[in-house]
Amino acid sequence: MADRAGSPPRAWQRMLSGRRLDLIDPSPLDVEIIDIAHGLARVARWNGQTTGEHAFSVAEHCLIVEDIAGLLEPTLTPAQRLVVLLHDGPEYVIGDMISPFKAVMGGEYKVIEKRLEIAIHRRFGLETVATERLHKLTKKADIICAYFEAVELSGFTRAEARKIFGEPKGFGRLTPEGPRLGLDPKPTTAAEDAFLARFNELESRR
Repeated sequence: MADRAGSPPRAWQRMLSGRRLDLIDPSPLDVEIIDIAHGLARVARWNGQTTGEHAFSVAEHCLIVEDIAGLLEPTLTPAQRLVVLLHDGPEYVIGDMISPFKAVMGGEYKVIEKRLEIAIHRRFGLETVATERLHKLTKKADIICAYFEAVELSGFTRAEARKIFGEPKGFGRLTPEGPRLGLDPKPTTAAEDAFLARFNELESRR
C-alpha cells in the first residue's frame, strides 16, 4: 500500500525508540538494542505452540543459544558471544517463521533477513567478528536448543526430536526420560530485561 497517491510503498517501521527502520534498506544508525530486546521478547518461538502461561520468546532462545555456544567453545570472546546472542536479531522486526515455512518462502525473505543482520552487525561493530566458523558454531548451538525446546515445550516426543535435530550429548540435567534444560517461558518484560542485561554485560567486557 502506498503512503499517498503516486508514492512508493512504505517500507519503514517506526520503532518505540523513535527510529524509523527501513526494512528494505536498513541503516545501522536506525538499529537500537532497546528495540531489539523489546521486539524479540514479544516474538514467540514455534508460532506460539508451546506449553506454559507465557510464550517462549526469541529473546529467551537467544540467551540459551549463547550459553550453549559458550559451553561448546569456552574461548569465545565477548564480541563473539554478542554475535551469537544477536543471531536471530532480524526477527525483532520481521518475526520468527518456523523452519519449514522459511524453506518455502526463501527468496526475498532471506534477502531482507540478511540485510537486517548486516545492519545489526555494523551497528554494534561486529561485522568482522561474524565469521563462517562462528556461524557454524551458532547453528550447532541453535539446533541443540531447538531439540530441548521441542521436547520440553512443543509437544515432540524424544524420538521425533531426535529424527529432526539429533539428540545432544552432554547437555542438561539427566532425568529418567532423558536430559532436560528445564525451560521455563518467562513474561515478556522479564525476557526483555534479561536479554538487555546480557547484551550490556558482554558489551562492557569488550
